[in-house]
Amino acid sequence: MRRAALILLLALLLLTLPACAGKEAEAGGLKAVATAFPEYDLLRAIGGERLELTLLLKPGTEAHSFEPTPQDLLAIRSAALFVYGGGESDVWAKRLLDSGELGDTAVFALLDHALLRREETEAYMTLEEAGEEGDVYDEHVWTSPRNVILLTEALRDTLADLDPAGAEEYAANAEAYIAKLQTLDEDFRALKDSAARDLLVFGDRFPFLYFVREYGLRYAAAFPGCAGETDANPATVAYLIDLVKEESIPVVFKCDLSAGKLAATIAEATGAKVLTLYSAHTVSKADFDAGETLLTLMERNLASLREALG
Repeated sequence: MRRAALILLLALLLLTLPACAGKEAEAGGLKAVATAFPEYDLLRAIGGERLELTLLLKPGTEAHSFEPTPQDLLAIRSAALFVYGGGESDVWAKRLLDSGELGDTAVFALLDHALLRREETEAYMTLEEAGEEGDVYDEHVWTSPRNVILLTEALRDTLADLDPAGAEEYAANAEAYIAKLQTLDEDFRALKDSAARDLLVFGDRFPFLYFVREYGLRYAAAFPGCAGETDANPATVAYLIDLVKEESIPVVFKCDLSAGKLAATIAEATGAKVLTLYSAHTVSKADFDAGETLLTLMERNLASLREALG
């Protein structure tokens, strides 16, 4: 009901707005709206000073429970470009698109431009082989540098179509960004090739399917994907504790913005260390204010993985 009311309110408010008002920023660039941090970071890396960016999901906010305000909806309507994930957590965005109220705002969904994998429905069925696939696509496509390269290329072309005068700048920014992603990809592959082990243990949710599949890693987690459960099955916890002991795993991971209580429980029972692996679906306010990017968070992950894989 709340979502339907927001859409209705947007429609009423838009009756007073000219169809193309405000889509071009005062500085001559384009207004662009991103739902979450990955989309925002890609836009600022490629668009640079030519874009006037709005991030809807504020730093430190839980990404999967986001609901737009009427002001958010108006920001989308007045933008030249709206970029969103396109996964299950963006049901509100799909309803907005279906409403037909966006006028000539261009829309870019990450899942339309990445190599996709279906969610895996069990937390630790993949120790020896991939398990059965779920019925929806995992939305965390940006955890794989190779996917981010595809997204960068697609966003570069989208921005150039909307702003032909900035095409050369977008191309140059994208080229520099892709070069850094390629270096990270090479570093992750070199780490995997020289590692003493290939198993990652998570005392948490598991939004890293694209990453582990890209680099041939195994995983075991307390919850599959971004499951909504908060209490892990005791049998799962016992399994993870036994696994850490049996395979002499030195690190148990938790996700960014997670309290990490379950990971701490496993670590206390096994002597392992707790480290954070950043999915970057959202970031803390401190990291955002400090200028962290997808690239710098991936570099943090690389350092943590060196310690975990040996």
